[in-house]
Amino acid sequence: MIQHINKNSPLPIYYQIEAALKQQIEEGLLQPGDLIPSEREFAEAHQISRMTVRQAISNLVNAGYLIRQKGRGTFVANKKIVMQLSGLTSFSEEMEHLGLEPASELLSYQTIAAEMTIANKLGIREGAKIYELKRLRIANEQPLALETVYIPEQLLPGLNQDVAITSLYAFAEASGLNLGRASQTFESRLATKEEAQHLGLSVSSPVLSVEQLTFLATDQPFEYVISAYRGDRYTFTVEMERQR
Repeated sequence: MIQHINKNSPLPIYYQIEAALKQQIEEGLLQPGDLIPSEREFAEAHQISRMTVRQAISNLVNAGYLIRQKGRGTFVANKKIVMQLSGLTSFSEEMEHLGLEPASELLSYQTIAAEMTIANKLGIREGAKIYELKRLRIANEQPLALETVYIPEQLLPGLNQDVAITSLYAFAEASGLNLGRASQTFESRLATKEEAQHLGLSVSSPVLSVEQLTFLATDQPFEYVISAYRGDRYTFTVEMERQR
């Protein structure tokens, strides 16, 4: 509980509550999974309005510090995963680098005929055979991302369901392919019903939608991936250098 609120301060009361809770979370006084007092308890303890408390809590929820669970209360959220966008790595490699245990759940696996949009992305003819994989990406037993992967069948003829739950990059390189680069497009939006179901979110929760086109060292397209990352668990950082 917050020890003191200065009602004579020029700082708004909601901001004082928000800053105090944020500090306790960042200093480890409040740990992921801890239940914080209810709006009513906060309001009664400090003789302030519930609307003021609600504004502070909502700001922290939107910032990813807290998470509301219907019927249970408001909890300290898990720390966000910081992804460095400075190299071409797989999900498995990135999670292992961060000290997390990666896993994948294969939701669907099929070989389909490429429709025009996907074919154009992959640089193949419309109707060519491609793999379509839907995977739930998991770290430390928590779902983090839902992805759909498209790969030309001719590039990885040995890609089966057992391989599909492992690192595709590792399998591709073991198969003699040299991965070169990737381009990514980011968009913030609300989770779809399917995404919310698999990621454990409400339909109105924010997700970060990422489209990635990966190329071989020869510049031939290797995969096209559409992913939805949990907005409350991810922060992406990019390093930039001024061109002179």
